[in-house]
Amino acid sequence: MNLDQVVLITGGGRGLGRAFAQALAQAGAQVAVTARSESELAQTVELIEQAGGRTLALPADVTDRHAVARVVAATESQLGPIDMLINSAGSFQALGPVAHVDPDEWWREVEINLRGPFLCAQAVLPGMIARRRGRIINLASAAGLQGIETVSAYGASKTALIRLSETLAAETRPYGITVLAAHPGTVRTPMNDYVIASPLVRERAPMVQQWYQQLYREGGDTPIERAVEFVVALALGRADALSGCYLSVDDDLEALLAQAEAIQREQRHMLRLHI
Repeated sequence: MNLDQVVLITGGGRGLGRAFAQALAQAGAQVAVTARSESELAQTVELIEQAGGRTLALPADVTDRHAVARVVAATESQLGPIDMLINSAGSFQALGPVAHVDPDEWWREVEINLRGPFLCAQAVLPGMIARRRGRIINLASAAGLQGIETVSAYGASKTALIRLSETLAAETRPYGITVLAAHPGTVRTPMNDYVIASPLVRERAPMVQQWYQQLYREGGDTPIERAVEFVVALALGRADALSGCYLSVDDDLEALLAQAEAIQREQRHMLRLHI
């Protein structure tokens, strides 16, 4: 496996973003990682370089359009044209009933989970369109498929991200670009560890915290290695025929690919109302 591409990964300072960066660098990609924390990015760079890979760390807030533009420009200047964008940055902290959740915390979460991927996609798309190739993988969630009490910010932002992925896929299909919404499962990351242990979550969203605690106790969470294998498969182009679809780590990709034409025609694995 030799992925001779330039990949930009948001949320690359820890958790899944770091794991994706390590795996893709090991596969031969030149990886640029961005996140708000310089110290966490430095740890990602150290891990990748120790394994013989090449990476570039670019601290930025993905909700800042000017910062995103600088990240894309620096990546292309130092590594080359961006072949792939993985929108992994996310937040899951604005928990609580709509009647009580802090509106500013709620909106900040939506900005990170939705505005961030939008800005990053908008910044890389002109180059991808000009070159008539590229992949964008947006980290979605099963929480975007249903209404869950006390999870309105995260759920609404992930639902919108799935729809944004569909729209991007439709707009860029003529240019050979693949866009996917990918659910990596419930992985033991710092984001989910916060939900497990935070006294604030216990107070504002006790049922959510209890659900996560039970899942961890019973071993029902997704091993990070499995989530990484899933996203690497998408990065290698295995699911390009399913552009615009919502895909889960639990899906049988080969079975879906065998039905890709019907899935696209019937708009399966997309957000639709069945009335």
